Order: sequence, then structure tokens, then C-alpha cells
Amino acid sequence: MAGRIRDEDVKRVREAARIEDVVGEHLQLRNAGGGNLKGLCPFHDEKSPSFNVSPAKGLYHCFGCQEGGDVLEFVMKVDHLTFSETVERLAAQYNIELRYEEGGYTPGRQQGQRTRLVEAHKVAAQYFVEQLGSAEAMVARQFLADRGFTQADAEHFGIGYAPAGWEHLVRFLRGRGYTPEELLTSGLASEGRKGPMDRFRGRLMWPIRDISGDVIGFGARRLRDDDNGPKYLNTPETPIYKKSQVLYGLDLAKKDIAKSGRAVVVEGYTDVMACHLAGVTGAIATCGTSFGEDHIKILRRLLMDSGEFRGEVIYTFDGDAAGQKAALRAFEEDQKFVTRTFVAVEPNGMDPCDLRQARGDQAVRDLVDARVPLFEFAIRSRIMGYDLGTAEGRVAALDAAAPIVADIKDQALRHTYAVRLDSWLGFLDERFVVGRVGQLARWKRERAARGDQRGRDGGPAQGGPQQGPGGQGGAGQAGPGQRGGRPDTRDPRHMVQREVLKLALQYPALVARVFDSYGVDEFTLPPYASVRTAIDSAGGMNCPAVQTGWIPAVRESAADDAVRALVTELAVESVRTAGAPDEAYAGECLVRLRTFSADRRILDVKSRLQRLDPAAQAEEYAATFQELLDLEKYRRSLIDGGAAAL
Repeated sequence: MAGRIRDEDVKRVREAARIEDVVGEHLQLRNAGGGNLKGLCPFHDEKSPSFNVSPAKGLYHCFGCQEGGDVLEFVMKVDHLTFSETVERLAAQYNIELRYEEGGYTPGRQQGQRTRLVEAHKVAAQYFVEQLGSAEAMVARQFLADRGFTQADAEHFGIGYAPAGWEHLVRFLRGRGYTPEELLTSGLASEGRKGPMDRFRGRLMWPIRDISGDVIGFGARRLRDDDNGPKYLNTPETPIYKKSQVLYGLDLAKKDIAKSGRAVVVEGYTDVMACHLAGVTGAIATCGTSFGEDHIKILRRLLMDSGEFRGEVIYTFDGDAAGQKAALRAFEEDQKFVTRTFVAVEPNGMDPCDLRQARGDQAVRDLVDARVPLFEFAIRSRIMGYDLGTAEGRVAALDAAAPIVADIKDQALRHTYAVRLDSWLGFLDERFVVGRVGQLARWKRERAARGDQRGRDGGPAQGGPQQGPGGQGGAGQAGPGQRGGRPDTRDPRHMVQREVLKLALQYPALVARVFDSYGVDEFTLPPYASVRTAIDSAGGMNCPAVQTGWIPAVRESAADDAVRALVTELAVESVRTAGAPDEAYAGECLVRLRTFSADRRILDVKSRLQRLDPAAQAEEYAATFQELLDLEKYRRSLIDGGAAAL
């Protein structure tokens, strides 16, 4: 049985791994005021940033999808790791030695699966690098030299060589303690008749890293004519490698992409190398798949692609038909970007690697700088090949290109390109071309509307029972943290409850004098009452934890994950005042909450009083009436005396 990581070591890892640095490896963060940072959420697709990070508290929260937690929870969710795997990964990253209970630490036996697979890839990458210097690897070194890459370039990108035998890597990794099952699961080996055998044999090897720099797969290039395999052989889908979510070179390019606001998408590993060596250090490439929606999401987060920031995505495609088709596929995805998107195609069809070798580094930089808008490239690609010298050819080209223009969602941009299409085709009849494009756009909207109406008339798009308010079929009893809908922060009663809880979590010293006297019943919304209970369970405002690790203590005391998520949300959300709150602001909030509570109790007492018979129930009536007078007197003291009356 695997040992449990000691609590004090988990705490060391949590303190060492600064949340802004860890989150910043996955998305671009910008100042959100009040010491917080914000960016585009990695857990749901959005165009305006709602993902907030609080470095001072070590927490994150997305106000769009409600995901939140500390640095360990972020890594667990973004990389789909277990708790132990997350701690082990961050411990390795920050050079923290972990200790395990129940017999100590046994490498290989107690590590999580992801950690083991990543370590296996790291060892394999080092092995391949060492093999690049062997006599057998001369053909690999020649391949690199023929494309203008030096030994130092190969070392920079971690390029290696896989020997041509059947079990070289398998035997090496077995000697390092990895099991046959791990080698097969990792994709480093495939099943042979006598057990695992090397998947990559006699090939030039590029390590494929995730955004944090861990090797999670390989791209292998065929070198010999007698190799009957594909030209490029990539790692298959594994627990740690999903080709639709990987961009080669992103670990090297992410800082430049975030800083410059420009990403350059190329088609191959050598093109990435050529661009980086030429000074275009925001270059990346897909790994054996076309550029798709998941890749767009990754870049959008790095580019802070929203209405607040406009970056550039530049595709470089071969000038042949296949390259044009790739550009048109990118055009189909492009409308999900807010960024300006461009295409850079070398007129003679050379890719960045060939261009650098033929004309030098400056030519690669010039290629990227000479980009054209993707919309323009897509339209011009569609009208190529038509005889624009004849009326028939112009009409045919218009029919081919007009649907592309009609697909542009931005109305002003669509009109602009319709006018430009008239110029490119030579109709000299702007109204005719614009009208044709507009007609197609209307038809498309009408078809979409008819489809939407059919969906509404036909009931739910997916079969099954209708969902109730809580998202489940039928009604159910809410648990401690179930929200039953978002609290209405426009309601002043709800708002002040929320504000007092934020102060208690973020600025406990401002409310410590009286907060513990506020009962759970004063927080009328069940979610807020659950947070108030968690604060009490953590020891209240005068416990030692307030001075050392207060918010983690409250999160630990939460009744369930929903309450814990709300604690995180309240701990990250800014208070509703300019700058840091002071005692006056805290007192105002506390008084308002107590006043609302008094109002509610006064209404209750008046209701009771109205139901009593003064003659038949004289004693109870008198006591209730006195209670009403006391409450109204207390309410008046709150209004007149403020925080001093608490």
C-alpha cells in the first residue's frame, strides 16, 4: 500500500508553489486591482476574463464557471492528476523532498501513474539525447546538418535518436525499474510477440513537452529508405498525451506569446526550430493533427484574447494546395477568436525551415512580418484558378468566394470584404457584389433560425427527463452547500451578508470584535449560513488559525465541496469599496447586517402580536409588546450610534 505524504510536506509544497506562477504557466494573467490578477479561464471557454487569482491568499476562483481552490487544486484540475501526483509533481519542480508515512518512501511503488509516466518520458528523452552521439546516429546528425541545425541547436531543443534495435529502450527502462505495463501505457513501447518492444526505432526524436515543460510524448522522423513506417510517427493517445491538446514548442514559446501578443503557428518540428533560431520565438506547431478548437483555447488563454486585448495569430502554411486547404480549415475555426488572425505564405512555397536555410534568419522574420489577414487569404485562395478575364469566370469566382464572405460574423468586416471582393474580381459593380453577399448571409441566418425553432418545438435536444432547478431530474433535498441558484447581489440584504463574510475571511481583524456574536440565522441564504458555520467550525474569529492560515482552515472545515468552493469565491472576490477596507467600512457593513436582522425580527414579533388576544392572553401580549419596543429601540440605536452600538 502506498504511503501517505506527510502533512507538513504538503504544506511546504503548497507554500513554495506560488499560485500566480503555477497558473501563469497556463494562461496570461493581468492586474485586476486590489492585488488580484485575472485571465481567461482554463476550465471553460470564454472571451472575457472572469478567472481571478489572489496571490496573497494563494487561491483562484472563476466567476464564470465557479471553479476555485488553491494551487494544488488548480494543478489537479488542469492536468487531471490525483492529489498525490500533484504534490509529487510540484515537489519535484520546487526541489522539495517528500516523506511518506507507513514505512517511508519507495520510488516507483508509491508514485502516481502520471508521475511515473512523466518520469519515464524524462528518462527516455535523456537516453535518446545520449544516443544522438553514437556512430549509428550519423544519419540523424546529417539530417539536422542538411537543414542548417548545429549540435547546439539539437541540444537546445532536446533532440535525440532512437536506436534501430527492437528492445534497446525497453531494456534500458526496465533496468530503471519501469514495468512492462507502464511502458505500454506510456506509448514508449508497443506489444510484440514476446512482450513490449520499442515503438520508435532508427528515428530522429523530438521530445514533446506540455506547457509546464514536462516531456509527455515524442515525434519521430523516418531516416532510412528501408523504414516502411510513416514519415512521422508520434506517441499514441495516452493518459498524459492528448494530441488535440498539445502544441510543440509551447513550453519555449509561451513567454514570448504572452509578452508580444503574437503566436506563429507552423506545420512541423523543424519549422518551429527554424523560427525560434531566427528570432521568431513565439512559434509553435501541432503534433500530427490539424489545428483545432482545443488548440485555439490554449492560445486564447495565453494571448488574453478578449475585448480588452487584441493579439495576433499568424499561420504559416505551404503555398501548395494542401497548405491552402489547411488555411481554409483554420478559417472555419477562426471565428472563435477575437484576435486578429493572419496567414504568412512564402511565394515560392518554402516553409520556414527551407527559407532559413536558403536565405537566412532575416527572411524568416520578413515572412512573418509580411502576413496577410486570414479572411483575405481564404477569399483569394477560393478565387484562384478562375479566368477573371471573362464574365463567366468572374461570376463563377463570385459564386465560389461569396459564401466565405457571407460567413464572416462581424457585419462591418463582412461589408468591407464584400467591397474588396468586387475589386479583386473586377466587376466594378460594388452594389451587386455586396448585395449577393448580403443575400447569402440572410439565407444562412434564416436557415439557422429555422433549425433553432425546430429544436425549441421538438422539446429538449437530448432525451430524458426535464431537469429541475437544481440540475437533477425531479426535486431533491438540498445539501449543506447546494446553492439552489446564485444569490442576488443586487438585493441589499443578500449583498451585505456576502460582504460581511468576505471581510471575515479576508480581513478578520476588522470584524473580530463582534463577528462571533452574529448567529447563523442572521445569514438568511443557506449558502451563506453554511459559510458562517464553517467559520465557527474553524474556531471562530479569535482562534490561533486567524493569524496563521485562516482561509485554509475555514476551507478545511467546510461541510462539502460546494461550501468549500463558496469560501474560495468569497476569499478571492474583491470587497465593494475602493482600496483596502478600513474599520469604518467594516463597521458600516456589520451595522447594516444587524439592522436587517432587527427588521426581520420586528416583523416576526409584529406578526405574533397581531395573532394574540390582548384580553385573553394579556400576559403574553404584554411580554411580546415589550419585546417589540426593545427591538425597535435597539434598531434606532444602530441607526444613531453605528458600530458603537454593536
